[in-house]
Amino acid sequence: MARILLFMSDFYDKVYEVVRLIPAGRVTSYGAIATFLGTAQSSRMIGWAMNNAGSQEKYVPAHRVVNRNGLLTGKHHFGSSTVMQELLEAEGITVVDDQIVDFEKHFWNPMIELDME
Repeated sequence: MARILLFMSDFYDKVYEVVRLIPAGRVTSYGAIATFLGTAQSSRMIGWAMNNAGSQEKYVPAHRVVNRNGLLTGKHHFGSSTVMQELLEAEGITVVDDQIVDFEKHFWNPMIELDME
């Protein structure tokens, strides 16, 4: 069991490292992070990591991680249902009905941006 917990901790640390690289005004998806980390089928684990992002010593801009369609699916983990949207809008991203407007324009793909293709 301790080995599994260590793996999860190491994995989460890698996720947080990637999320910290997302520039203000840009967003990425759970799946894009999973693919970048070589675990393409682990989008849900990326979501679990984002759920724990607020407890990290070093800030993790979890509000910049959304689902593959640009929906704010993790908004209920920010203490209020509007905080995630407010943080994104403060960075110049428009959100309507919990969905990012011009998602493709704001999308940050770690495979491309971090030159891994």
